[in-house]
Amino acid sequence: MDQQISILYEDNHLLVVVKPPNLLSQGDQTGDVDLLTLLKEYIKETYNKPGNVYLGLVHRLDRPVGGVMVFAKTSKAAGRLSEQIREGTFGRGYLAVVAGHPQPLRGNLRNYLVKDRKTNLVSVVKPNVPGAQEAVLDYQVIDMISTHSLVRIQLRTGRSHQIRVQMAEAGHPLVGDQRYGPRSNERQQIALWAERISFVHPTTKEKLEFVQPLPATKPWTEFRHKA
Repeated sequence: MDQQISILYEDNHLLVVVKPPNLLSQGDQTGDVDLLTLLKEYIKETYNKPGNVYLGLVHRLDRPVGGVMVFAKTSKAAGRLSEQIREGTFGRGYLAVVAGHPQPLRGNLRNYLVKDRKTNLVSVVKPNVPGAQEAVLDYQVIDMISTHSLVRIQLRTGRSHQIRVQMAEAGHPLVGDQRYGPRSNERQQIALWAERISFVHPTTKEKLEFVQPLPATKPWTEFRHKA
């Protein structure tokens, strides 16, 4: 791999890595480098595999978001992980820096979202709008400074742009989110990090959890409490 990707775990069925911020999870119309292609190249080179390499993308992170991801090295593993996601047993935990101080400090957000395929924008809508999907998350404020809060978020559903849209709808947009937060001339990295994933191994049935600490960069370093 030309770009250094941190590998947390690998066996014959799974590949768990840390996605760097600003790297696509998979290729799109931009033609920019993407994580899925880089990992296929890694497998091809490391194990001298001829032809096309199979690697299943079972969940995604938005381009500006970094953190833990799992890929499936077999179609059977991909199917079983995807089933866990559908059933809500695949755990996904995030850390975010948001504007203001959410009240209460621990809570639950429930909205209905719809995505505009042309603009790639997600909106909060009424439940009866065609195409609307329920989005649910739990949040807990774990530290605050004068104008911002560090929030731990647990997804119960996996909708496109879910955390960014729901927090903005609640009045606490993510710091650096040019799409759903206030427009700013300052180019700032979006403050959303995929801290942990947990799931059952598709073949051994062992419960696995992977945690990746926050980067030592702003705005994360402005907070004292990370636990």
